[in-house]
Amino acid sequence: MPKTATFQPTYHKLNNLFMLLKAIRFFFNNQNFLEVMTPPAVTNPGMETHIHPFKLSSVCQPADTNLYLHTSPEFHMKELLSHGFENIFTLVYCFRDEPNTPIHRNQFIMLEWYRKNARYDHIMNDCEELIKYCLDYLQTQSIPVNQKLQQAKFKRMTIQEIFLEYLKLDILHFLDQKDLYEKIKMDYPDVPLPAITSLSWDDCFFLLFLNKIEPHLEKYPYILLYEYPHHLCALSTLKKSDPRVCERFEIYLSGVEVSNCFNELTNLNVQKKRFKIQQQEKQNLYHYTLPEPTILYESLERGLPPSAGIALGIERFLKALTLETNPFWT
Repeated sequence: MPKTATFQPTYHKLNNLFMLLKAIRFFFNNQNFLEVMTPPAVTNPGMETHIHPFKLSSVCQPADTNLYLHTSPEFHMKELLSHGFENIFTLVYCFRDEPNTPIHRNQFIMLEWYRKNARYDHIMNDCEELIKYCLDYLQTQSIPVNQKLQQAKFKRMTIQEIFLEYLKLDILHFLDQKDLYEKIKMDYPDVPLPAITSLSWDDCFFLLFLNKIEPHLEKYPYILLYEYPHHLCALSTLKKSDPRVCERFEIYLSGVEVSNCFNELTNLNVQKKRFKIQQQEKQNLYHYTLPEPTILYESLERGLPPSAGIALGIERFLKALTLETNPFWT
């Protein structure tokens, strides 16, 4: 392989990364957040069906010791909230067992922050203020920034609205797996559909979203999509006035998803039911399961206050802010 095709860490790229991390810390310190740390080696790395952790092996520990590298610091951040901490943030490496792509790495830096006694619309405002702050700070450090993003109007749309905009389809009228499958098969024959028995509603949704909606997102320097159908609730609350949707959002910068926010679910029984479904899906699809997330369950039992939290991928964020072609350390 030619030497120019191999990424070599350079002062330029690392300086941009370190300056962004510095700006983020300035931003949250100015907001009276407390920077915290969470352990990377955990007994449960996260319960998402399609996210795979690295399992640790040990010479000194018993053979049945199950430790994993975390895929997110979320469970331990919520543990801190349950112990009385309020507005907190962390910058940590996370680890996911997936192929490398231009926007995926086995290890990457994640920013997570949580606001106690706040809803997720407060985090929406945080995100927009953070982007403006970081763009301005990088410029003061003579780092060129993305002018389209700097001049952009920040756009917000519900999932229902964006499906109506580009497909003239009200996705909330197709909340049954069979109905959505048949709709795709009939009206969008170019979307690849496996046999219906192998697909969940989530699979159908993402096949349609990734093929028919996501390509349009490249034209938006910034777009925030919120109120996802309730199937995609994960660790978020359902909207009281319309339980067909959940209170979560994702932000796309020039077509790349950089963050995922939840209005946090605090009900232990509901969370256990959701995790049992995810555990069964992981077993069916990938033939393994993970230990119970006892840290999260204990936090919910102790009492997780009403709160909202978000995870943001730093390297993707840096790429969007500076148009750096390869901002990754490795």
